[in-house]
Amino acid sequence: MLKVIHTSNAPEAIGPYSQGIICGNLLFASGQIAINPATGSVEADTIEGQTQQVLKNIDALLKEAGTSAEKVVKTTCFLKNMADFGAFNEIYGAYFTGKPARSCVAAKELPKDVLVEVEVIAEV
Repeated sequence: MLKVIHTSNAPEAIGPYSQGIICGNLLFASGQIAINPATGSVEADTIEGQTQQVLKNIDALLKEAGTSAEKVVKTTCFLKNMADFGAFNEIYGAYFTGKPARSCVAAKELPKDVLVEVEVIAEV
């Protein structure tokens, strides 16, 4: 049975998808971008600021699903510019201390022209 995850502490879905779905004992969270859920807009214009907002959004989804960053088993990260990798990695590493499996790729364009998007799979 699938359970839809929704929280007002993370941005609303921009299209026909859910913020997250629990299937069995796994949460599959949709990619999070740097939208501040309180305002509905992207406020940060640096990779550091956007990464911090993305991680806040992920944290809200994880909490709503009853799990945490320590239970994340896989992330997929999209960067607009690989030159931002070092700055992104610094903030990412401080949040994901359990070092989940990860893919990180450059993407030509991301929604709302953001600099970073991250999706996670976590144990619940």
